[in-house]
Amino acid sequence: MDLVLLTETLVKSLVKDKDSVSVKQFETDEDYILIQVMVDKENMGAIIGKAGNIANSIRTIVQAASYNYENKKVRINIDSF
Repeated sequence: MDLVLLTETLVKSLVKDKDSVSVKQFETDEDYILIQVMVDKENMGAIIGKAGNIANSIRTIVQAASYNYENKKVRINIDSF
């Protein structure tokens, strides 16, 4: 399963401007996958959610998918531009 595509689909379903979303995967030396999510400042609230609940839900879904297919730990960083 493509974890970047899954993350991008989840994030784009939450924002108003879908073209402002950028999701990239970086390989690390450790035993985890790093996914960087960049969104517009106006969309940060929709991605983070109240008390970070939406961001944590995104991380949980992507991590569960990773365990089913790759069995690697996933770290998702969310930032704005």
